[in-house]
Amino acid sequence: MTLHLRRSVRAIVVDEHDRVLLCRFVFPHPAVPAGTTTVWAAPGGGIEPGEDRLTALRRELREETGLTVTADPPHIWHQEIIGPGHAPGLDGIVNDYYLVRTSHFEPRGELTADELATEEHLDAFRWWRLAEIAGHTGPGLFSPRDLTTPLTALLTAGPPDRPTPLGL
Repeated sequence: MTLHLRRSVRAIVVDEHDRVLLCRFVFPHPAVPAGTTTVWAAPGGGIEPGEDRLTALRRELREETGLTVTADPPHIWHQEIIGPGHAPGLDGIVNDYYLVRTSHFEPRGELTADELATEEHLDAFRWWRLAEIAGHTGPGLFSPRDLTTPLTALLTAGPPDRPTPLGL
């Protein structure tokens, strides 16, 4: 049996002060489980037919944040979540994460705020320090749920040799 999965790419965008840029997604969106109001996740999105992962990553970053990535960023994390309820109408999701180091900037992508809200279900950006993520008590969740653990390893040890598998 072939699984029907939503394949996406995401960027862990880190500035010169080790702050991480995250997007707030709201209902309805595949990254937002039932019963949750919002999810803070890395910018990125679905891979369109005919795109490879890096082409999709560059397009998504440009559309959502205005960030232009020319180099090939390291592939740092891989997440597969198979099961009902994670992506409506699909068997699950696959997210591939890449590390993008950049100078601090104010996200202003090619899509307007209304287009982001309508097409991407994205309503805000925020730069987070690791301690803020670790101490966050809500509202909303992070994706992955335990973002603190892989992010701590990334910021202290650098990119892994092979993508680290992530859980929910």
